[in-house]
Amino acid sequence: MEKVRLLVVDDDPPIADLVATVARYEGWEAVTANSGEQALRLAGDFRPDIVVLDLMLPDVDGFGVLDRLRRSGTMVPVVFLTARDGVADRVAGLTRGGDDYLVKPFAVEELMARLRTVLRRSAGPAFQRSVLRAADLTMDEDTREVRRGERRLSLTPTEYEVLRYLMRKSPAVLTKAQILDHVWEYGFGGRSNVVELVVSRLRRKLDDAAPGTDDAEPLIRTVRGFGYVIRQAAG
Repeated sequence: MEKVRLLVVDDDPPIADLVATVARYEGWEAVTANSGEQALRLAGDFRPDIVVLDLMLPDVDGFGVLDRLRRSGTMVPVVFLTARDGVADRVAGLTRGGDDYLVKPFAVEELMARLRTVLRRSAGPAFQRSVLRAADLTMDEDTREVRRGERRLSLTPTEYEVLRYLMRKSPAVLTKAQILDHVWEYGFGGRSNVVELVVSRLRRKLDDAAPGTDDAEPLIRTVRGFGYVIRQAAG
């Protein structure tokens, strides 16, 4: 399956880079533009499957970018991400051909959920619902629902992110440092014990969700001297 191609257009480079980085963690390809003209050039070269578009750009504003994209014949889905929260702007963004409108400040998780919804609605060829599997464990990344067999697991946000990272990287062994960098990012340097605590809680929840199983080996394995790995998906 081809990767989803995302174009992020924002005149604030840190915001554009943040969204692109999170998208790459999701397995997407992502490029950024900090002006309307640059966005239009990239749209032709990169041929994105979806665009995140700011309204307030230094040259051509977001509405102008959208108009020129539509005039060129491309119907690529566009999600506006902007500080302009007026009703008139929202209405204009949607009636002029935008697919969704999100106001800053924003949560990256909400933005990614909206992008997936728009992609699913537009039936983009590079998109499919993202469900991770390992043995009888499933994780729906759209709904954030995790199940062990028929049982639904109740996970904290941190437990969810650690489990998702292990499932995404399976069958690779992940060190505690890698998990820290990915899930906590800053401020936890050297505190590998927090990873041990979260993994311990995850193991209890996973085991409690699979009573009576003949498989005595935990789903999350410890590779002594290296780190942790989750058993690769069956089949």
